[in-house]
Amino acid sequence: MEANCSPFKIILGSSSIARRKILAEMGYEFTVMTADIDEKSIRKDKPEELVMALAEAKCDVTQVLTSFHGTSCQAEAISQKIPLGDYIKDADPTLLITSDQVVVYGDAVREKPSSKEEAREFLKGYSGGHAATVGSVSVTNLKTGSRKGEWDRVEIFFHEIPDDIIEKMVEEGIVLNVAGGLIIEHPLILPFVKQVVGTTDSVMGLPKALTKKLIKEVL
Repeated sequence: MEANCSPFKIILGSSSIARRKILAEMGYEFTVMTADIDEKSIRKDKPEELVMALAEAKCDVTQVLTSFHGTSCQAEAISQKIPLGDYIKDADPTLLITSDQVVVYGDAVREKPSSKEEAREFLKGYSGGHAATVGSVSVTNLKTGSRKGEWDRVEIFFHEIPDDIIEKMVEEGIVLNVAGGLIIEHPLILPFVKQVVGTTDSVMGLPKALTKKLIKEVL
């Protein structure tokens, strides 16, 4: 649906440049409103459960209107910044989109690297190996309180990545801002991506097909 004829408004609850780019590519106009939550305080045993819990925590719209599987979101985040009454009264629905992502490497769940050393270790592990991204999308209709969320997994296989490429990526610093330090669309890394079982937009943090599906469901 083209942005200039969408019968709804969108708030993207993320500061990710990649997610902004993807949502714009989908033809939507949107505003950005980020949530400051303590992600480390939310832990789950499975990566799928973790990314869903984090996406839900980011989209705590209101204790009355929103719930997911019978429980309201856990963190008071974006909703405190939104003049909710205005959106409820508005004739057009407003949709809040939040998401989260981790990288799974072996049995380990990787979030953003805490240092250059950890980022370097992550990238060296991917060299000649395999990793997976597990991401979630949660869409909430602020007018009706309807919420839908799902997770998506992508498998990624790599050729050997030269040490000098890894060093350039680490020194550039962008790998410190993404889950697992993994950026397969980066021009330095792309030549060493052997196979992607899934979609690149999902690896970048916002699967287009799943997002469109959830938008349709909450409307």
